[in-house]
Amino acid sequence: MLIQFILVIAVMVILYVFVRSAGAVYVQASKRIGLVLFAVANVYAVMRPNDLSVIAHFLGVGRGTDLVLYALVVAFMAGMFSMYQRFRVVDRRYTELARTVAIREAELINRERGLHSAQVVSVATGDGDRAPVAPEDGGR
Repeated sequence: MLIQFILVIAVMVILYVFVRSAGAVYVQASKRIGLVLFAVANVYAVMRPNDLSVIAHFLGVGRGTDLVLYALVVAFMAGMFSMYQRFRVVDRRYTELARTVAIREAELINRERGLHSAQVVSVATGDGDRAPVAPEDGGR
């Protein structure tokens, strides 16, 4: 009985911290709803382990603990996929930022050398940007 109380309190604390944290603003509503549903299922499994065994037998799984393990594997993989997608977006943003900084620094260096820039349209974004061009007289 004590372990049930400890587990339920732990799930509630984790759920509260996740939903109420300042960084949770960026978490999609569907992920929050999924976490809440998963927490409710976990609390139910802790409070009614015999019901979980009945559900497991109905689904063709031997024990309720095996069903919980399978659900955790699926949840873990979903979380890893979500993190992978998020890291891809962040990596792409860092790459674009590094390119922009490199282009701006090259422009400043070229201006110091007396080179001028010509208007160039980016193939990727269609945005107008300035690319350094050497003067026709050789720059000296």
